[in-house]
Amino acid sequence: MTSPADDKNKAEVGEASAGGAPKAPAEKAKSPTKEAEGGRGWMTRFLDTVEWLGNLLPHPVTLFALLAFSVVLVSGVGGWFEWAVIDPRPEGAAGRSPDGTIEVVSLFTADGLRWIVENLVSNFVNFVPLGTVLVALLGVGVAEASGLLGASIRAVVLSAPRRLVPGAVVFAGVISNTASEAGYVVLVPLAALVFRAVGRHPLAGMAAAFAGVSGGYSANLFIGTIDPLLAGITQEAAQLIRPGYEVHPAVNWYFMVVSTFLVTGVGTLVTVRVVEPKLGAYDPRRADEQSNEPDSMEPLSSEEKRGLLFAAGAVLVVVLLLLMAVVPQGGVLRNPETGEVLRSPFLRGMVALIFVFFFIPGVVYGRVTGTMKTEREIIGGMSKAMSSLGLYIVLVFFASQFVAFFGHTNLGSLLAVIGADFLQARGLDGPIIFTPFILMCCLVNLSLGSASAQWAVTAPIFVPMLMEAGYAPEVIQAAYRIGDSTTNIITPMMSYFGLILAMAVRWDRRVGIGTIVSMMLPYTIFFLISWIALFYLWVFGLGMPVGPAAHTYLPAP
Repeated sequence: MTSPADDKNKAEVGEASAGGAPKAPAEKAKSPTKEAEGGRGWMTRFLDTVEWLGNLLPHPVTLFALLAFSVVLVSGVGGWFEWAVIDPRPEGAAGRSPDGTIEVVSLFTADGLRWIVENLVSNFVNFVPLGTVLVALLGVGVAEASGLLGASIRAVVLSAPRRLVPGAVVFAGVISNTASEAGYVVLVPLAALVFRAVGRHPLAGMAAAFAGVSGGYSANLFIGTIDPLLAGITQEAAQLIRPGYEVHPAVNWYFMVVSTFLVTGVGTLVTVRVVEPKLGAYDPRRADEQSNEPDSMEPLSSEEKRGLLFAAGAVLVVVLLLLMAVVPQGGVLRNPETGEVLRSPFLRGMVALIFVFFFIPGVVYGRVTGTMKTEREIIGGMSKAMSSLGLYIVLVFFASQFVAFFGHTNLGSLLAVIGADFLQARGLDGPIIFTPFILMCCLVNLSLGSASAQWAVTAPIFVPMLMEAGYAPEVIQAAYRIGDSTTNIITPMMSYFGLILAMAVRWDRRVGIGTIVSMMLPYTIFFLISWIALFYLWVFGLGMPVGPAAHTYLPAP
């Protein structure tokens, strides 16, 4: 979130291959040796190997450029051989072709070349995480430059037991996904600062927050923006064989609540027992920026305490104004047509609210403490935050082209339908069917990152199929959400993977794709195993519903 100290640091970032290592001989990627493995656990040796193999990949920018080019070539082959599958979506559904098939759209043609040229810019500027990150960090930059973030972190760290920090970070990550992108752009970098401040590895803090925000995407104490979206898709799929069947947004709420504590507990154990031992002691010499490391844990000065008090007052005022705009039935930030909070400007405008929640308290703190006396210093704080995103913006340009190409060619949808058909052909029945279903969702999620896009394609296949086997749509959706969440943190197809990588490079110039994947893979493995076990225990062992008014077995018509 801060700019590189000088041009030398910038050059080092460019030289540091996030797919490998900097050019310095001492930092070249090496295969794990027997000497290095001596005395280390099998899990650490396995993850070291994963990291080594992953970091043999080229720089992420180069990798996404190659992937985008590969999509063009593969789509050309698919178009030549006329690859196609039956579209499982009902007639009239958004995106369904008139002839009821999903065909590969070739980019290796004159029309494809024209599409690429015409959409190259729009693919980039319309890539949702780009605008989200830029707007949110404008506010965060002010809060950081004023000293508000540093003082707040010191206040929290000095008053909280060190052993509770990992669990608190994972739990905060799970809760933050209610606010959509807030966890990625705010909590993940803050978690690194918190861990560094208490003497722990900052990358472990990032990993814990990322695991909670993204790996625990389907766990929460509250209903989020994704719930009505998934429920609507599930309802359409259920009505293919049961017209009039309704699925409400809170249909998985009970299971989400209990999953919150599972994810928090498992995520904390993985952070402490696996990730931190693997990372070892933090070496600040590897950091790209050392000037703003929160090494100082001195007590807050009277001026800082006064600044925090006024900043808290500013937050309180903002919260009160927000409540006035949301709580009353006619609140201006409610849905103007239905009066609901769901699908309202309040939830859709969460990024703007993040900006306000950091900008206003940051300015107030800066005025009180004297760190921001004029508007020039405020603008400087925002500029400094933007200047740190150079690598991320370059990466997003190529990542956005790959994602757009992959979506336009229908290759992701084609793979999803083929995988679903394969599982359906196995003819499994009974509760055991949910295990391969969840695993299939995990695999599809690696290539089709959007939860709604993935479910829109697979729900019309699996919901009717499992309904025919006697299961209700509500429990089918709950099982899907396990598979959709657990592999978010290890796939570069996830929209914010590039942001996580760019943030990690700040703390260690040698970080690459392999580093991130090996760091997050234990969370995926243990989340998946424990979550599946909880699903079977909750649904079939205890016979508990996954949500209010939700059925486990399909009720009689």
